[in-house]
Amino acid sequence: MFALLGKLVDYNSLRDGAVIVDGNIIQAVISEEELKDWGIDEVYGGEDYIITPGFVNAHTHVTMARFRGLGEDLPTEEWLEKIIWPMEKTWSKKEVREWAEVGIREALANGSTTINDHYFFANEIARVAEKLGIRAFIGQTVMDEVDFPLASPEEGFRFFKRWDGKSELVKPVFAPHATNTVSEELMRELAGLSEETGARVHIHLAQSRAEVREVKKRYGFSPVSLLKRAGLLNERLVGVHGVYLGVSDFKALTQAGSTLVHCPTSNVKLEAKTVNLRLLLDFGLNVALGNDSPNPTGILDPFLEMRTAGVIANMTAGKAHAVPAREIFGMATLFGARALGLRAGLIKPGYLADLVLINADKPWFMPMENVYSLLVYSARGSDVEKVVINGKILEKENFTSS
Repeated sequence: MFALLGKLVDYNSLRDGAVIVDGNIIQAVISEEELKDWGIDEVYGGEDYIITPGFVNAHTHVTMARFRGLGEDLPTEEWLEKIIWPMEKTWSKKEVREWAEVGIREALANGSTTINDHYFFANEIARVAEKLGIRAFIGQTVMDEVDFPLASPEEGFRFFKRWDGKSELVKPVFAPHATNTVSEELMRELAGLSEETGARVHIHLAQSRAEVREVKKRYGFSPVSLLKRAGLLNERLVGVHGVYLGVSDFKALTQAGSTLVHCPTSNVKLEAKTVNLRLLLDFGLNVALGNDSPNPTGILDPFLEMRTAGVIANMTAGKAHAVPAREIFGMATLFGARALGLRAGLIKPGYLADLVLINADKPWFMPMENVYSLLVYSARGSDVEKVVINGKILEKENFTSS
């Protein structure tokens, strides 16, 4: 049993105190004075520290750290066809494990305690995630409308069966690539399996004009309508991007209890366009936050993504201060946990002990007045000193050294 001491910040509250961790859950939240009444083995943090829930990186491709900076000036189609796909076809399992470790170490170093990863060679990524101790929802990318052997549906089914119920930290999900690369028949099959197992379905959704155009040409309606017809539009759906969806689509997602993962850095860099975040939140849609891939975004840092989300929200809404910092912080913590069905994202007894200890003894945390604003606009991943995942402390030096 140990304690984290400092300023406790979650979406619902902000106070000074200590978090008692026993096993893999938060046992109690108490004042500093009460610490002497508990049989605490160790206390971490102190006056100049902030404790937050663990950050949920709700859409990642951690292994794509291998491609960071490559094809930087190419249009998206050329980037895929000339750089990414040829290199992916030559991957060995050893290379996948090595680069998955690079990506996961980066995510951990910057405060992500949970990733929701979507890629090929999912079994190798899962093995690395379990070894490093990160909480990971992992899906083997599948496609059947595109001839790409790495994404065969059979491999996706095998991966899910191999990991379902086998690990406390690694949870398999179903990962259809996108609405234009996966047939309605396969989507229906995945919907049935999701219903049967309770697993999440993680899919790229209206991420490009081409995707929406192809779906409308093939079926006569939008990607969200396709998901609804296939039986995928429900609370287990984690859709990503949504850049080219309309108001009726967002309302349908909200009514179904689905989640949309906002990846503003990736959207603006690849498409020069992103969603109107203020509008989505006004609908009541559950919106989580994700870094996407280290290429093209260059980062696996939830702090930088929060800052980008807040700044770009003003531009898409056409007004300043469109989305309060507290809401952005909630997207990166509580709303991401909600998307994945985790009892996490709050500093509250009975919740999973997934926590971040931030060293705030830095000039950019002064004055310590609006803490939500500091976390979204001033903090950066390098301020993270320790992460706690499932009640286990992971020291930063263990995943930042080569």
